[in-house]
Amino acid sequence: MENINKPKHYILNVKGVELEVIDIINEIVKNYSPIEAFKVANIIKYILRADKKNGIEDFKKAKKYIEILLEEQENK
Repeated sequence: MENINKPKHYILNVKGVELEVIDIINEIVKNYSPIEAFKVANIIKYILRADKKNGIEDFKKAKKYIEILLEEQENK
């Protein structure tokens, strides 16, 4: 059940305080449009879990979402 509710790769220890990535994401994306929030959330998720889960693969995934977001922003 811990892998569903509190997976270790989504828990950060910041100065002795355990934070869940979802709480950080929710705070950061609250002022974005839903479609932008989705992309920004994925960028954050992949970066914050990279050292605990998929390493370079997660950084590549974050990079892909950054590229998509940049392209959309530049074409506005």
